[in-house]
This record gives sequence, C-alpha cells and structure tokens, in this order.
Amino acid sequence: MEERSDQSQQRLKKLDELRQLGIDPYGGRFERSDRAATILAQYNATDGPTLDQTPIACTLAGRLTGLRRFGKAAFGVLRDERDALQVYFKKDALDPLKFQLMQQLDVGDWIGISGTLFRTKTDELTVAVSQLTLLSKSLQPLPEKWHGLSNVETRYRQRYLDLIANPDVHGIFVQRSRIIEAVRQFLITKDFLEVETPMMHPIPGGATARPFITHHNSLDTDLYLRIAPELYLKRLVVGGLPRVFEINRNFRNEGISTIHNPEFTMLEFYMAFADFEDLMPMTEALIAETTQKICGGLVIPYQEHQLDLTPPWRRLTFTDAVHEFSGMSREALQSQETAFAAAREKGLDVPQDASLGAILNIIFESTVESRLIQPTFITHYPIEISPLAKRCATQPMLTDRFELYIAGREIANAFSELNDPIDQAQRFEAQAALRASGDVEAHHIDADFIRALEYGLPPTAGEGIGIDRLVMLLTNQASIREVILFPQLRPERPT
Repeated sequence: MEERSDQSQQRLKKLDELRQLGIDPYGGRFERSDRAATILAQYNATDGPTLDQTPIACTLAGRLTGLRRFGKAAFGVLRDERDALQVYFKKDALDPLKFQLMQQLDVGDWIGISGTLFRTKTDELTVAVSQLTLLSKSLQPLPEKWHGLSNVETRYRQRYLDLIANPDVHGIFVQRSRIIEAVRQFLITKDFLEVETPMMHPIPGGATARPFITHHNSLDTDLYLRIAPELYLKRLVVGGLPRVFEINRNFRNEGISTIHNPEFTMLEFYMAFADFEDLMPMTEALIAETTQKICGGLVIPYQEHQLDLTPPWRRLTFTDAVHEFSGMSREALQSQETAFAAAREKGLDVPQDASLGAILNIIFESTVESRLIQPTFITHYPIEISPLAKRCATQPMLTDRFELYIAGREIANAFSELNDPIDQAQRFEAQAALRASGDVEAHHIDADFIRALEYGLPPTAGEGIGIDRLVMLLTNQASIREVILFPQLRPERPT
C-alpha cells in the first residue's frame, strides 16, 4: 500500500468522526427519482419567481465535485453521469446531525439529497437541500488540477479518475455502447443469429497473428487465447446455421500503438449462399446506418479530414491501388523479380525470398494504406496473403476478398470463404512450411476444421469489422486507447 498523503489522513479522521456520530460512511440503497440532465432540460429556463411560487421537489444522488463552505451554509456541485447541478446546504434547513454530516463532507464523496429548486442571486439553478445522506466516503483526494485531467498515463491507468474529471470521456463510452447496439440490431434485422464461440483454442487460427499461450492444468495441455473466431463460426455454417455473428474479444500478442491493442473487440459475421460482392453493399449500409444514428449525418469530421460516408464507396483492386499510389509501373508489379527490384529501389525492406504477393503487400502497407482517406474497398488480394479466401475464378493467383479503408486505416476484412477442403488443406500445409521457416504468425494446421469442410460448407461470405476502430471513427478519436476503457499498459513502476 502507498503511504497516505496528509489529505488522505484527514479523510480517515473524518471517517472515524462520522462513525462516532452514528453515521454509516458506506450506506446502502438510495432511491433517486431524478437525474441532473432531466432537471436541467425541464427547468433550466424557468425563472426564480416561478420556482418560488410553485416549488419543484427533487431527489438526486451523485458525486460531490465541488464544495465551498460559508460558516452556516455551503454550496456544492453534485454530478451524476455527465451532468451537474449546484446544491445549497443551509444549517436552518437541515437537522443538526445532517448539518454535522455536511461539515464532514469532502470533494469526491457520494451523497444523496432531497430538496427544492431555486435560483441564486447569480441566477444559477440550484437545489436547496433538506435531506442529506452519505453514500460513500472518498478517502483519496482527487488529483491536483483534476478538472480536465490530461496526463495520459494517469487517464488510462486510472480510468475512474478520467471519467470523473472529463465528462467527454464518459460520452465516448456511452457512444461506444450505442454503436455496438446499432451494429447488433442491423444484423438481427437481417436474420443473423448472435452466437458465442470459445475464447480458448487448442489450435490458434482464423487470422495471421501471434497468439497468447496459457495452460490448462487438469487437461495438461496448452491453449491459445483466440486470435479470431472465424474457424468456429464457419463450423456453425457447416452445421446448418446460415447467418451467424459474434461481437467479442480477440487477443493478439503483438505491439501496442494508436491503432493496436493486444485485446480488442471484433465483429465477425458469416452469410451462406453469398459471396464477397454481396458484402460490399451490406457493409456500406451497416456503417452508413450506424453513422446516421450516432452522428446524425453521413459527412463527419475525423481529425483533419471531412469524411463522406454516403454510399456507394470507391472500389479499387489491390494491384491497381499499388500502381496508383506507389507510382510503380504495372509491368514492375507482375513478377517477383521486378517487384522486388522496384520495392528495393523505393528503399523498402523486402526479404530476398519473399513471394510476389508478400512483396506487393509490403509496398501496399508502405505507400497505399495511409492515403486511403475516403471510404474505399480494396479488392482481389494475392492468394499468398489470403489463406482462408476463395480463389478468383478468372485470376487464380488472386482471391475474392476485400478490405475496407477509411481515414487511412483498415476497418473491415471480408472474403468469399474457401470451402474446398482439399485446397484449404494445401494452403494450411503452405502456412505450416512458413512456420517451419520461422514465421511465428503463419497459420497452424487445423485438422478438425478440414474435417468440417469435408462435410460441406455451402458458398459463404464472411467479414470482420474492428469495433474499436469503428468507434474511433465515429467519435473522432485518434488513439484506440481513447475508446477502450482499460487499454493495455506497461506495468506500473513502484513509486
């Protein structure tokens, strides 16, 4: 335990004094009938004489975020959720014990009050308190300059302080909840079934990523926190559930950045009897409808950009995007040798033995991604970097796959699912060879998934949408840490 500050010691002393007075500093149930937001909406335009003639009673509970004492009276600020009301304590209006309680209050305490509305001489809507209940005594003072707390280390590590100090942060997470609700309702109205699949996998799969490993003692076996639910969701389609979705966590043992957190929320959905072309208009509708609900329109600000999410969105093949944004000739992008030389000429770090698809992907990530500001579907990715996607019928070295980019980052990844078990087995074997050569992110061979495919996966389209990145977009946040309540951080150093 950290050594207590002088202020904390003083609060501990008040705790003892409250108990000596017979006041429980950590009270029980309190029935509040009102919210600050509702009172402000209904009565903020009501003048003082009207309030005096027709008293408006109210009962609220919240945190005391301001307190000024004046002998036999005090003004406070009571905050519930994002809104706040001024409250007024007067000795004559409280019974003696409750006035003693008021004298022991500190900023940060949770209280419940009842009283009537009036306007002060400065015309501020205020509650004249007649009943006071202590709900929870705060033993830690709020940090210095807690209004507008800006230290990111403190904000992310002690999110509770961030929520107290910054009402806008509270609003971001309310919006996050509403975004997820809107996405869920969109899918449910299109006859998708919400399901839950395992978080611990005996074989990691469904994405190219490095997993977290844990151990099950009773079974004496290693398990992996899931990097994606894809292979389990497709098993369900094999089993006869034609439209399924899951909104849940994925875990990837990778670096941390403004757009990456090792634990993140993903939507994945699968639709039988469809292909990746069907998912593009569906994705446009899902994101456009969600944006309209949350932002009130389809033209939204994001950092220094104005984004227009009005469908239809631009479509560009992977190869065309590399040609357009890198400035490389189409001829240079057609073979491993010429693409390798062109990439090295641009100063890109490309392994000597990289395949053509891998080289093009390095060029894409370096020269294309950050320039895709307005919503753009990038289609037909190379097969080497798409081990679970169906081959393009007319160009077998490409796949029926798209990624959606908005504001320079990937928002969604989708493809026509590979349902040929023999082709899938061969691709797993190719991935296993990559693992053997040192690629720790390459896929494992999942024999049971191959067995499931042999029972027959109907033509199916599947998609994953990063919920955290979608929330970033619709709340205009530059960092993923702003939209995850408790982002992963380095261990706290002892003070």
